[in-house]
Amino acid sequence: MEEKIIETLAQVRPLLQRDGGDVEFVSFDENEGIVKVRLRGACAGCAGAQMTLKMVVERILKESVPGVKGVVNV
Repeated sequence: MEEKIIETLAQVRPLLQRDGGDVEFVSFDENEGIVKVRLRGACAGCAGAQMTLKMVVERILKESVPGVKGVVNV
């Protein structure tokens, strides 16, 4: 499961990197279905980071990886 999450994040990363940001996989809680990531670069301090996390990263992970219910930045 974690491998599929990491592969999917690799597909999302170029979108974030275009604007000077990045995302790093931290962990996955299979019981809760929550993926923990760390936003980096411009994303780390961006006012729109939460929206990017939910509307881009979380949406794509939910569509691509069965069992993912949410994504949080740690």
